[in-house]
Amino acid sequence: MAELTRLEDLFLHEVRDLYDAEKRLTRAIPKLVDAAHSRELKQALQHHLTETEAHVTRLEQIFSMFDEDAKGETCEGIKGLLSEGESLLDDASDDAVSDAALIAAAQKVEHYEISGYGTLCTWARLLGRDEAAHLLEFTLAEEKQADHALTDVARRLNVRAVNVRA
Repeated sequence: MAELTRLEDLFLHEVRDLYDAEKRLTRAIPKLVDAAHSRELKQALQHHLTETEAHVTRLEQIFSMFDEDAKGETCEGIKGLLSEGESLLDDASDDAVSDAALIAAAQKVEHYEISGYGTLCTWARLLGRDEAAHLLEFTLAEEKQADHALTDVARRLNVRAVNVRA
């Protein structure tokens, strides 16, 4: 990793981190869609996959604005969250409980991304990079909306998990 001597260095490091995260998610979300039992959950995840692909493109635009190559910095946070989510899904033996676990894992990812994009928005503004900030704010709004959509789905689906008896 390059030395982080300026805020711009840190900004680009975090853009690389989120770029890696989004690329990983474009590979992971289709697996989540397949693992979901509820049609409503499948649709929400599929919709967010389309958004995630757009997030990758926006981050590539930001790299271009900084005359940087679009490359990721291994995102250990997302790697850990995806691994944790897989473990939850492996341990769930009921469809309703499995969907509840999937939603929980997906929301942890959304919260991680919301934090990252929120920080990058602030830094882009401080760096006078308003065009980058605009792209990041658009993505941040989509991440927040994905989280809200998952909450709405959870409110309906988690009731089924409550009624599961061993």
